[in-house]
Amino acid sequence: MINNEDRKRYHRQLSIDQWGEAGQEKIRNARVSIIGAGGLGSPVSLYLAAAGVGRIRIIDHDRVELSNLNRQILHGEPSIGVSKAVSARERLIALNSSISIESLEAEFSDATADGCCSETDILVDCLDSFSARRTLNYWAVKKRIPLVHAGISGWGGQITVIPPGGKPCLECIFPQAPDQNNISVLGAAAGILGSMEALEVLKLITGIGDPLIRRLLISDGLAADYREISLQADPDCSVCG
Repeated sequence: MINNEDRKRYHRQLSIDQWGEAGQEKIRNARVSIIGAGGLGSPVSLYLAAAGVGRIRIIDHDRVELSNLNRQILHGEPSIGVSKAVSARERLIALNSSISIESLEAEFSDATADGCCSETDILVDCLDSFSARRTLNYWAVKKRIPLVHAGISGWGGQITVIPPGGKPCLECIFPQAPDQNNISVLGAAAGILGSMEALEVLKLITGIGDPLIRRLLISDGLAADYREISLQADPDCSVCG
């Protein structure tokens, strides 16, 4: 139940149309797994923790490096050399100690996916490896868990929501792996796409609004241009077909 402290902490979002205490209760009971605690995972996890998502799982196998700090705002100079999952947990607990934060120091792969994807309501793709994304997509479709995907490059990127069971899934949308050599990333662009991922998660949890299902939103920050592409499932898709 929502208590007086919750009413004070979440006052500004409780007053949003259709949200109220019933919406906040859904947020409190939600379980979200964020795969990747880097440029996208930072704003996603910060805003979901701030919103009061009851159980957040952070999955990452890397350690914080100096070169991460232009975009990975979960971490700071004192965290250099520390596990990103551990650093993320410490930061999120400092932000909101009333929720449960679980950190898993693991690389997302076929071997670890089952444990990473268990007991969760929504999966959030904050990965920087397309092969790992394909694995995440497969498990999301297999377990019928909605997947919020975003990717960034330079000044922009893209975002979509994969519904339970796919149709379409990431394999339908990106049948060919993109070139991932020397990808540049601007921190502010990662912040925009990661914040949009958090918005999509909150829409899915509360049932408010229209999630980006069967739609791909492409962001070009350099031109301040946002365009949407309608998506269709591939009936011959090897994952969700």
